[in-house]
Amino acid sequence: MKIRRAREDDAAELVRLRAVMLRTFAGADWTDDWCEPTRKSLARRLPEPSPTLVAFVVERPDGTGLAACAVGVVEERLGSPGNPEGLAGYVFSVSTDTDMRRRGYSRACMTALLDWFRERGVRTVDLRASVEGESLYESLGFRRTPDPAMRLRL
Repeated sequence: MKIRRAREDDAAELVRLRAVMLRTFAGADWTDDWCEPTRKSLARRLPEPSPTLVAFVVERPDGTGLAACAVGVVEERLGSPGNPEGLAGYVFSVSTDTDMRRRGYSRACMTALLDWFRERGVRTVDLRASVEGESLYESLGFRRTPDPAMRLRL
């Protein structure tokens, strides 16, 4: 298995894998209007010289696209006692095609992404876990937090 950083020309496949992941969440309103703006955003951000967003991928063994990915972003927030630099990582779009699961692809992508965060001095990494992914994240050291999340849609 070869893990590599995603390139600009992987953007469409990353969107496809994101759709695979999003479809697993119950109650998600589904339209495709997000796909092209997301592809454009990935194509613009992936090749940046000092990226704040990266993806690590595994190609399908038959060469027909990507089998799995993990995408993450580094955010610069205000510092705090536990995080003086204010750097925070966020993981999203950890996804593996259904016919490629149980081969360690997501784990390998996540491990590469966590190494990338460490190299940048990120001390805290957050994510939202599906029921299917929770055991993977726990095995990598993630723990549930007591902080309640809140959201406002504008």
